[in-house]
Amino acid sequence: MKVNSLLAVGAMTTVAALALAGCAPTGGDDAADGESTTITMWVDTERAPALKDIAAQFKEDTGITVKLEIKDFATVDQDFISQVPTGKGPDLIVSPHDKLGAYVANGVVAPLELGDKADEFAASAVQAMSYEGTVYGVPYSIENVALLRNADLVPDAAASFDDVIANGQAFAAGDAEKYPFLVGLSPDQGDPYHLYPLQTSFGAPVFGLDANGAYDPTNLTLGNEGGLAFAAKLKEWGAAGVLNANIDGDKAKEFFLAGKSPYYITGPWNLPDIKASGMNYAIDELPSAGGEAAQPFIGVNGFFLSSKSTNALAATKFIVNYLSTEEVQTALYEIGGRPPALTAAYEAAAANDADVAAFGAIGQNGVPMPAIPAMGSVWADWGLAELTLIKGEGDPAEVWTTAVTNIEAKIAG
Repeated sequence: MKVNSLLAVGAMTTVAALALAGCAPTGGDDAADGESTTITMWVDTERAPALKDIAAQFKEDTGITVKLEIKDFATVDQDFISQVPTGKGPDLIVSPHDKLGAYVANGVVAPLELGDKADEFAASAVQAMSYEGTVYGVPYSIENVALLRNADLVPDAAASFDDVIANGQAFAAGDAEKYPFLVGLSPDQGDPYHLYPLQTSFGAPVFGLDANGAYDPTNLTLGNEGGLAFAAKLKEWGAAGVLNANIDGDKAKEFFLAGKSPYYITGPWNLPDIKASGMNYAIDELPSAGGEAAQPFIGVNGFFLSSKSTNALAATKFIVNYLSTEEVQTALYEIGGRPPALTAAYEAAAANDADVAAFGAIGQNGVPMPAIPAMGSVWADWGLAELTLIKGEGDPAEVWTTAVTNIEAKIAG
């Protein structure tokens, strides 16, 4: 899987150096004097079943138990940040990469040295697991949105978003129960994540990059000329019924499954239900609305090591040498449906699953969601501005510029 440029991978730590003495599992008890013979991983209910066998294998090889603790992943990142410093947190955590900036800022994760293993993963996945040039996690999946099309309603892929609108409006004309296009929007917060590829096609990324290719928190590009053009389009699309502030994520999925729209922006997490419906669907590239490439956010899920692990040697060995295997990455893909981050696992999955291949190809044009702490200051005002314009309220330039000013003030503290 070819991807965009990889940030520099560096900073070997003492823990990592010990952990990568070799990639092959070795027998015997790996716990050093004073270290625990149990390591704990926080995991969600979906991923836990895929990790049971490898945890058992690690126990057999090393004598060290891997305890899988099920956590609510709506709040697990905050629990991790608050509990690690007290010594009550886990040794390892499963987490999306966009939490990494906050983890590093709070000192709760330790760097990892992937060595030659870095080349076995999609470069964008390792990039997402990196912060300021240092790798902190082992990735296992890559996810992004695409444009799903009901091929019975619209047989051919559209060349542009204008064509999507035209096709959708022709389908829905005169019927209040039909919709030209679907994307789930929170009634309170909008949804900048799902709308991001449309925004980037106007040349308006959320942050610019520094000289090293990393996101620069001091360079908020949201308010550039492309951002203002996108803001104007949001109001136009809202007025035309292309975007509907009353359709949230659940309704968008329900309406698409019911054949009420030919188009739906979503990710691989909704494919199981779409497949089960028997729909004749296609996965299309995200068409440009503003003339430039429509780049979705890439979300990378991975495994991180606590900076306060009670058995850092064994925990690092488990995360780097055991969770990076094709067997484990494939098991996680089979449960979650997200394209694997490990290239060999991705290629095997894509060869047998056209949906994985399609989402993976679209993801090649995507960009990692910024993991910098400043990103936490962006979402609320950004989403509210989008929602306001979709509802037809306010002057686009004024609404958008106000949001940008508020975000800049929050970032500055």
